[in-house]
Amino acid sequence: MSRTLTVLAITLASPATAFDYTEGTTFFAPGPGAISAAIAQRDALAETDPALAEGLTDLIQAPMAAWLTQGTPDEVRIQTQQVMQAARARGDVPVFAAYNIPFRDCAQYSAGGATSPEEYDAWIAAIAEGIDDGPAIVILEPDGLAIIPFATTSTGDLDWCQPSDADPETAEAERYEMTTTAIDTLTANPGTKVYLDGGHADWHGPSEIAYRLLRANVQDAAGFFLNVSNYVETDRQIAHGERVAKCVFYGLNGGDTNDCTNEDAFYTETVDPMIAAGDAGQIPHFVIDTSRNGNGTWTPETDYPDAQVWCNPPGRAIGTTATTDTASDLADAYLWIKIPGESDGQCNRGLDGDGADPEWGITDPAAGEWFPEQVRVLLGARN
Repeated sequence: MSRTLTVLAITLASPATAFDYTEGTTFFAPGPGAISAAIAQRDALAETDPALAEGLTDLIQAPMAAWLTQGTPDEVRIQTQQVMQAARARGDVPVFAAYNIPFRDCAQYSAGGATSPEEYDAWIAAIAEGIDDGPAIVILEPDGLAIIPFATTSTGDLDWCQPSDADPETAEAERYEMTTTAIDTLTANPGTKVYLDGGHADWHGPSEIAYRLLRANVQDAAGFFLNVSNYVETDRQIAHGERVAKCVFYGLNGGDTNDCTNEDAFYTETVDPMIAAGDAGQIPHFVIDTSRNGNGTWTPETDYPDAQVWCNPPGRAIGTTATTDTASDLADAYLWIKIPGESDGQCNRGLDGDGADPEWGITDPAAGEWFPEQVRVLLGARN
C-alpha cells in the first residue's frame, strides 16, 4: 500500500530536544504538494465546483501525520530525515505513523509489512536513526495490538486472527517482542514520544486492551492512541481512553485487568482511590485520531450480512483539526492520523457478487488509495 507523505507537527516555544505538551501548542500544515491526488482533484474542479475545490484546498493544508509503510531501512531512514529536516527548519515536532509490522491488519485490507522480526527491527532502527536527536512523535503500528496473530486474550481464549503464514507457536510472542523492542529503539532518542495501539471505543473493552498494552510495556511509552482510521465520536473515545488508562494503572499496581469494566463506578470507587494514594505518573496518556469522526459512527439502514461500519461508511465528515485543546487531562492531543479521502479498502458489506460497495454503487478503491467520491462527502458534511 502506498501513501503520500504528509506532515503533522507541534510548534515549540524553543528548540529543546525533550518536549512536553503545553497550553497553546499549535500544529503546522504540510502545504501544497503533500497530497497529490487531492491537488489533482481540486485543480480539476476549480471552475466547475469552486466550493468543493476550496474545501480540498483546506484539506491539503490541514495538518496530518507522515505515514511510513514500507521500504528498505535506507529508504525509510531517508524518508524520515526529509520530514525531520522540514520540521527543524520551522522549529516543529513531526508526527509519524509507523505501519510495517509483519502480518499487519491480519493480512486483510491493508495486508503487507516486514517479512520477519529481524527485518522489522532493522526498519524501526532506521526510523530512529532518521529522527536522531530531534523531537518527534511516533504512532506505532495502528492495529498492532488490537489485532495480533494467534493472540491469547486476557481470559485465555484464542483470538480470531490466525493467518495461515504465521507460526501459531511464536506469532503472538514475536508481536509483543517487536513492539517492546521498537519502544526501546525509538525512545533511545530522548526527544521521541511513542504511542501504542489502543484500538477504539467500539472494539476491545478496557480490560482486554489494557492487558495487551501492559504486555507491550506501555509504561515505557508516552501512552496509547485511539480511533486511527476509524469514525467513533471523540467524546466516547475520551471516556474509553480514560478507562483504559486507569485500567493500565490498576494492572501496574497489582490489579487484574479483567476486573476493569465499561462502568464508571469501578474507576471512581476502586481505581481513583488507588491513584490518589499512589503515583499518578503511572497513568498513560493518549491521543485520538479525529480526521474523519465529525459525524461519528455509521448506523446502516440496510441489514447487511457484514455492514463493515469501519470501511468507507457513507455520510461521514471530517473532524476536529489537530489540537492539544482536549476534553481530558489524559488526552494529549487530537490528531489527523488517517488521511481523509484515502479509502479504507474494497468493502462489499458481506455480500456475494462483483465486489461492489452497495453504499457507493461502485467498487471502492483499494486501501490507502484516493477515493474522490468519499472526499466529496467528507467535505460536504464538514462541521
